[in-house]
Amino acid sequence: QNGKSWKLELADESLVGKSVGETIEGKDVHADLDGYQLLITGGSDMAGFPLSKDVEGLGLKGLLLTKGWGMRTKGEGLRFRKTVRGKIISTAVVQVNMSVVKAGKKSLSEIFPDQNKKAEAKAAEAAAAVSIAIEFELSLS
Repeated sequence: QNGKSWKLELADESLVGKSVGETIEGKDVHADLDGYQLLITGGSDMAGFPLSKDVEGLGLKGLLLTKGWGMRTKGEGLRFRKTVRGKIISTAVVQVNMSVVKAGKKSLSEIFPDQNKKAEAKAAEAAAAVSIAIEFELSLS
């Protein structure tokens, strides 16, 4: 909604068996996400192979693709064989991407207060540096 991303590391295997395109309850992922509905949009395994919503199962498969991950259009009819992982989340998956379908009572900035503060702090520092620079120039004149 506001373009920010939030990182959450899980110790348990609560997402194993779920698939890309499936909507899950937020409380299944983290207790503070009660009321949230999350859509699994993708992910990648420990070798960097992406999860593909078009491949059934949880294993690796080589597909002939005309467009997609890391591919640029180089000519008409050109296809590349790319290795992708199936849409089922297994223990080999190390990253899962989700988007919020329905928000809960608490905002994500309240749930994760230590994240996404660097950009705001840098903006405040930049504004302070601009005001210092302006004051410095005025004092020289």
